[in-house]
Amino acid sequence: MLDIKFIRDNIDAVRENIAARGIKNADPVHVVDLYQRRVSFLQALENLRAERNETAQKMKGKLEQEDRARLIDRGRVLKEEIAGLEGKVEELATELEIAARTIPNMTHPSVPAGGEDEGTVLAHIGEPRQFTFEPKDHLELGTELDLIDFESATTVSGAKFYYLLNEGALLEFALINYAVSKLLARGFTPYLTPDLARTDILEKIGFNPRGAETQVYNVAESDLCLVGTAEITLGGLLHDRILRKEELPIRLAGFSHCFRTEAGSAGQFARGLYRVHQFSKVEMFAFATPETSDAMHEEMRDIEIEIFTELGIPFRVVDIAAGDLGAPAYRKFDLEAWMPSRGGYGEVTSTSNCTDFQSRRLHIRYRDGENSIRLVHTLNGTAVAVPRAIIAILENYQQEDGSVIIPEVLRPFMGGQQVIRKEKPWTRV
Repeated sequence: MLDIKFIRDNIDAVRENIAARGIKNADPVHVVDLYQRRVSFLQALENLRAERNETAQKMKGKLEQEDRARLIDRGRVLKEEIAGLEGKVEELATELEIAARTIPNMTHPSVPAGGEDEGTVLAHIGEPRQFTFEPKDHLELGTELDLIDFESATTVSGAKFYYLLNEGALLEFALINYAVSKLLARGFTPYLTPDLARTDILEKIGFNPRGAETQVYNVAESDLCLVGTAEITLGGLLHDRILRKEELPIRLAGFSHCFRTEAGSAGQFARGLYRVHQFSKVEMFAFATPETSDAMHEEMRDIEIEIFTELGIPFRVVDIAAGDLGAPAYRKFDLEAWMPSRGGYGEVTSTSNCTDFQSRRLHIRYRDGENSIRLVHTLNGTAVAVPRAIIAILENYQQEDGSVIIPEVLRPFMGGQQVIRKEKPWTRV
């Protein structure tokens, strides 16, 4: 959430930023109006409380009966007026919180203008493979090689759930272990995070856990939600904490399952593993000072580049346009891998600098000097989202005989196996 005073003092810039992001339901003027009304009511409330205290003090002294009766009557009136104002202040605080949540983060000056398809391609790394045969998509390969089973999962759990088996399961384990090993070498602390989080933590991180358009699964008769990313649980880890400046940046590597309703997802590019209800992901998260958060953001982007370069997958790096940024993001880079079945690129990772947008509501601060307490900046990034990495591996490494070469960096995590074939090196169930 943006600082309300910042919105008040920079109303034109905030309005322009909302327009650039294409957000329709955000009204900074309304936010400022609510804020000023609340301040006015708070001042009136403080004046009444001061008069109540003064009246109480007078009641302790020697008074004529008429004066005491007058003070008692005034005390009764003050009590009612204070209760009414307290209710109004609380009501305005709730309205202000709801309205302020619609205001997105400010945007980095280098972010390109435009919508979903108007990000700036910063780099192409690797050349798309020219096949001498008709390539198959990952779903066909996964079915023929006995790696992916959507049919059984649909019976057990419903559409958009899946089983990974044989080398499909081993690829998941390999990708997770490979990604974690890369992050350990970079000074990240490994975490296995809860798959559930409280509604208020999701809201403070910037997710919408309620409503018709939510992508979040809610647990009935509780305030818990299934998380869509470890960003939520890692971001909430230091809730209400004051850190020492010397501790920053704090780098965390979180593994979690991710759950998303994928409401409204359809079309040829959503088939197979690209959009599913449950998947595994290794997430990077960092707490940094405002002065170092841009450098931390570049570090996360470089880690993602290193991972997909070593996997041998052609990809491009995209500076996401303002109209396609989520509300918390100040700037976001995506990696989009070449997917032969698309004849184009598909998103496989993203990394965002959220500045102090999340930490303001989470109350995560650090002590900068003896008397100065400042909000930290938070950043997140995908090391590996398993299903999309598997799509890229199967489609880019497929061979004419139907087999798939295993990327060299994953082989140590798969017992040295080099090729996935229909015939398995173990006894089939």
